[in-house]
Amino acid sequence: MRRSRNLKRAAAAGLALAGAMTATVATAVPASAAAYNGVCGSGHVVVNSDNVGSKGTVYLTYNSNTGKNCVVTIRNNPGARLDMNAYIGPSDSPYGEQIVDSGDYTTYAGPVKWDLAGRCVDWGGYIDGASGGKKGTNCG
Repeated sequence: MRRSRNLKRAAAAGLALAGAMTATVATAVPASAAAYNGVCGSGHVVVNSDNVGSKGTVYLTYNSNTGKNCVVTIRNNPGARLDMNAYIGPSDSPYGEQIVDSGDYTTYAGPVKWDLAGRCVDWGGYIDGASGGKKGTNCG
């Protein structure tokens, strides 16, 4: 009798686990946002991304509550410190103004934030000789 009770519990646990796995599959994130690590903070949603060669990805996020854009450059394989950066600026700046976080990092560069609601954005990142990013995007 005791054995069948344990089997019923195991079967119930297995069904619960299967249900949890199904829920996970149903809420999978888009590939472009899969590696974004959330360092831009609560409310920021990935709105664009670009490969930084084969070394990582640079993400542009936006927070509709604050109107701020944020950029972070994330390595595919964290490890020894490498020269990295993340930058953002308005596309219509006559002086090419940018906010940049640059240095030798093990995992990511940034976040860099700027309130650019209603303007087009130049943004990107660099990892040890490879660059990524876009100019004049996400206008509005």
